[in-house]
Amino acid sequence: MSPPDLSEKICLVAGASRGVGRGLARALGEAGATVIVTARSSETGPRTEMRAEAIEDTARAVDAAGGRGHHYLCDHRSERATDALMHWALRRFGRIDVAACSVWSGNEGYDGERYPDGAGWGTPFWRRSAEPYLGLLEAGPLPALLLARAVAPAMVAARAGLLALVSFGTEDYLGDVFYDSAKAATNRLTLAFARELAPHGVTALGLSPGFVATERARDLGHAQHATESPLYAGRALAALAADPGIAARAGAVLHAGDLARVYGFTDADGTRPERFRVGP
Repeated sequence: MSPPDLSEKICLVAGASRGVGRGLARALGEAGATVIVTARSSETGPRTEMRAEAIEDTARAVDAAGGRGHHYLCDHRSERATDALMHWALRRFGRIDVAACSVWSGNEGYDGERYPDGAGWGTPFWRRSAEPYLGLLEAGPLPALLLARAVAPAMVAARAGLLALVSFGTEDYLGDVFYDSAKAATNRLTLAFARELAPHGVTALGLSPGFVATERARDLGHAQHATESPLYAGRALAALAADPGIAARAGAVLHAGDLARVYGFTDADGTRPERFRVGP
């Protein structure tokens, strides 16, 4: 299936230096979009956890895919920095048609078994400190809120736009109290944004990838358990952005595997993985 035509769209992907965010940007580039990619890691500045990936890499990947990539260094945990990003983007491009938040720093310091405070994945809540909890809210839900409040005025004024929050489906318990709660908070923001934006012609929705073969998963030795590449969720977002009936999906958390069957796209290797489900 050929990518949809997004050549007239101005898109912004927050948290795009690597992982799912880079997959979103690449797929939007496949569809010919102009894509602003943002994150904290840059070739000319600091990089999170000293990792090699940077926003400039993603901008070049957008170009190579057929789009037009632009990068902007931004710490999305900061309201001031997020607002400054939006002011720059609107001055330069005039509008934002699609904004996607894929910011997630909750796994920083996680070595595949334990978090920096020594707690292992899934440690019962009564056996761990509550101190890291606020950190996970700052890792995902807060950046989603800050991006949404920064981009909403321009979309509301235009009476058009798509706001997509990358999270994870919380129909079932995800196995770790802090992780599950952070993802559930993001999903609840999706519903709230959708209700408040819909009367103004703007659609907000959630996007849930599966077990993604990210750079971090590869480095931790988890890539063999992955169900899909980062491009799969990206192609889901591109299909949603091109759907004239997208308003009907407002407020929902949509799974990449389900959307692949609706829109007919595949993963990078030509397969079409099913929706990822937690548990046996």
